[in-house]
Amino acid sequence: MSRPSPFGSPLFLGFDHLEQMLDRVTKNADGYPPYNIEQSGENRLRITLAVAGFAMDDLQITQEDNQLVIRGRHKEEPEGRVFLHRGIAARQFQRAFVLAEGIEVEGAWLDNGLLHVDLRRPQPEVRVKTIEINGTGAGATRTVVGGRAEPAR
Repeated sequence: MSRPSPFGSPLFLGFDHLEQMLDRVTKNADGYPPYNIEQSGENRLRITLAVAGFAMDDLQITQEDNQLVIRGRHKEEPEGRVFLHRGIAARQFQRAFVLAEGIEVEGAWLDNGLLHVDLRRPQPEVRVKTIEINGTGAGATRTVVGGRAEPAR
């Protein structure tokens, strides 16, 4: 059974890509590794992931279109290690965050088992566009014939 699309209304024109982004986010609903998202400045965000046991070489951060993807994969374990208890998760992970248009990744660093990724949201420019109104009379329509607009008869 498919769920109804919130963007199925004819009032939402050109928003089908938002539905695709929502689908990507819901597929990534696993809770590992845990993370925080905080506002670190007026136009800045910081994502912090708890990646205990992962070295810098085990982590990869990529930006694929408008999606920030963080992957963790341990290198092979050294021979001879015998765990009596293994409570620190050592499984690989992939965590994806959908970024709004214009958000830029400024950098990332690993500190005491926490991976920090800084993002910057630039201030959007205020754009005003005047739309010319063409009229040929009250209630008249125009028909395009051969690239030339003609009044309706």
